[in-house]
Amino acid sequence: MSKSASRARLADIIRARSFGRGEITLASGRKSDFYFNLKPTMLDPEGAALLAELTYEALRDEKVDYVGGLEMGAVPLAGAIAQLSWLKNHPIAAFFVRKKPKEHGARLSVEGLAKGESLAGKRCVIVEDVTTTGGSAIKAVEAVKESGAEIVLVLTMVDREEGATEAFAGAGLPFRSLFKASEFLKG
Repeated sequence: MSKSASRARLADIIRARSFGRGEITLASGRKSDFYFNLKPTMLDPEGAALLAELTYEALRDEKVDYVGGLEMGAVPLAGAIAQLSWLKNHPIAAFFVRKKPKEHGARLSVEGLAKGESLAGKRCVIVEDVTTTGGSAIKAVEAVKESGAEIVLVLTMVDREEGATEAFAGAGLPFRSLFKASEFLKG
């Protein structure tokens, strides 16, 4: 399937499984008359494959070592991207950032790394399912930077177009999206 056909098919899946109308309170606290819940798309076999494919293609030339982001939205994405990258002979490892470190065990905020493995000096991309203001992704960026990593890019599947672009620009972080909310609001 061509990239444009994959993108069009993924948009159809998102529209059917993950987009809705009706008043909702967002993670940012704002009210909205539309929403995206990407979990039904990320956990659908075809949706997961298309998200991984399009994200992998967006990252392929970035010389990325790791991909990850804040739990829960980034977990299925990072895992699918890691798997596909292995199959494509261009491995990109995955991690995720806990919203708060576990209170037992190793008490880590960044999970998925083997004992002795570190993000220090590694090129990382923060992925997110849906981005509104960018606040959640910035939490992940901060935790990953504390680990000594370089943030190459923040990549979201859907940008709600409600301030994230400006927030990331203000933080000096490159930001891209696979889709914009306006694409789903048109019709």
